[in-house]
Amino acid sequence: MQKESPAKSLVVKRSIVIGGHKTSVSLEDAFWQELKRIAGHQRVTLSSVIGSIDMRRQEGNLSSAIRLFVLEQARARAMAAIAARQSRGGETSTAG
Repeated sequence: MQKESPAKSLVVKRSIVIGGHKTSVSLEDAFWQELKRIAGHQRVTLSSVIGSIDMRRQEGNLSSAIRLFVLEQARARAMAAIAARQSRGGETSTAG
């Protein structure tokens, strides 16, 4: 019986400028893509979104704070979609 190898995570390291200072951030590509989507939706730069995350974080590293921010945004979108369906008379399942 062969042991399955864990899925490889494609981590991308990028240099960005936050508040006039250059820093590097390592995130999985999916998080970079979602951050770009969020920035586009907000009509701001990627650096601006990351700078805002950096200013609000209480502790931990920037990469973790970004992942938590993206998760928070995804949850908010999901809740908004559920609320929109319910307001149109649709049903949602809470069974898991």
